[in-house]
Amino acid sequence: MLLLSNSLDAIAAFINQGGNVLYMIMAVTFIMWVLIVERMWYFTFEYRKQKARVIDAWESRSERQSWYAHKIRIAMISETSDDLNTGVTMIKTLVALCPLVGLLGTVTGMIEVFEVMATQGSSNARAMAAGVSKATIPTMAGMVAALSGIFLSTYIERKAKRESEKLEDQLTMDH
Repeated sequence: MLLLSNSLDAIAAFINQGGNVLYMIMAVTFIMWVLIVERMWYFTFEYRKQKARVIDAWESRSERQSWYAHKIRIAMISETSDDLNTGVTMIKTLVALCPLVGLLGTVTGMIEVFEVMATQGSSNARAMAAGVSKATIPTMAGMVAALSGIFLSTYIERKAKRESEKLEDQLTMDH
């Protein structure tokens, strides 16, 4: 319980140093990770069932060599590929958005520094340090959030492409 309390205090102190932009970074990161977890869940549990249904539907066809059968095969692969790639674009967009929100924090922090310099001159280093802190912490937080998502977004994109190609190879037209 003490560990949790200390962690929450550290997070609150970090947010106080970084400003309100950190809430936006936290929200973007949360949404990004929900989508990543959903995709991982889909690949681990749902896609196997869908793949089995598609293969069973294709194998149950008595005729698989005509032009019409070829178009049905392409449609099955396309629909499955669409399901595999659902949310990938949004995840990649959120990964790209994290550093931009961090830069917004940099701008707001620098504005705070300039306000302090305008009202109190450049002699109050302590007041300027708070603005510099609000300028740098959101940038760092945005970069860390983007780095945490870029690896898995690349993995998900490659897995979707690889699974689509495997399905295409498994739907043979040999009958």
